[in-house]
Amino acid sequence: MAYTFSNDIISDLHKDARGYRPSQAFYEMWNESSDDTKQEVWDMLIEEMQIRDQEEMELQQKALVELRASLRSVMKLMKCDWKVALRVLANAEDIDLEQDFDYFLWNQGVGFDDRNKISKLYKEAA
Repeated sequence: MAYTFSNDIISDLHKDARGYRPSQAFYEMWNESSDDTKQEVWDMLIEEMQIRDQEEMELQQKALVELRASLRSVMKLMKCDWKVALRVLANAEDIDLEQDFDYFLWNQGVGFDDRNKISKLYKEAA
């Protein structure tokens, strides 16, 4: 069997898979395990991480859809463009877009790549 696990980054993988660092009991189990068992645990954590990443991506896509819907509602109500609507939404949360643009989008659940795209569009439309 080819082993792909790493004792050096098991803590990082555990955090990526489960959202928190492993407990002392986990480390004890890990250190006492055979290489075959370590590989099984490693593979399980990889699978958990992939599932978590997929779920996070789906949540980010849903958040983007919701942000767009909110922007359209504000634009319709106030008869304004999307930049003004975005400022209105940020102001409603006491956020200054000039200082905390990325934070505002992150707080909405928008993913990293989409935050960068929106930020670029916002700056270009200035």
